[in-house]
Amino acid sequence: MVRKAVVDDVKKIHDIIELFAAKEAMLYRSESDIYANIRDFFVYEKDGAIVGVGAMHMSCEGMGEIRSLAVRSKHVRKGIGRAIVQACLDEAALLGLKKVFALTYKAPFFHKLKFRTISKDVFPQKVWTDCVRCVKFPHCDEIAVIIELE
Repeated sequence: MVRKAVVDDVKKIHDIIELFAAKEAMLYRSESDIYANIRDFFVYEKDGAIVGVGAMHMSCEGMGEIRSLAVRSKHVRKGIGRAIVQACLDEAALLGLKKVFALTYKAPFFHKLKFRTISKDVFPQKVWTDCVRCVKFPHCDEIAVIIELE
């Protein structure tokens, strides 16, 4: 089940993100960063354990960003990532956002959810503020995907 994250989830969220960041599959986030942005996060809980995480972060100019989307390996291909993305999109719509984007290595996953690939060059400079912390900056090899909300 997907639910909004609470403060008690921070260490578990951090553990999942750290696993993916160690493989350079996503941007590392410190526990303090997760605490500061806990309102952005959703978790997927199964049998009392958090097995998936994701965040819908307000970006700029009516856009949101899905970030830190990760599902523990034993739980992939079970609809968990899809459920987290849908929760993020539902929240974005409630906030009145017109577009939601993600930077990802898993573009086909997002394409199944009606996102389309776009050039990263179209994003305003403000979007890139987190990117400077990435070990791959300025040679980002992630793919930008976007969806327009109705």
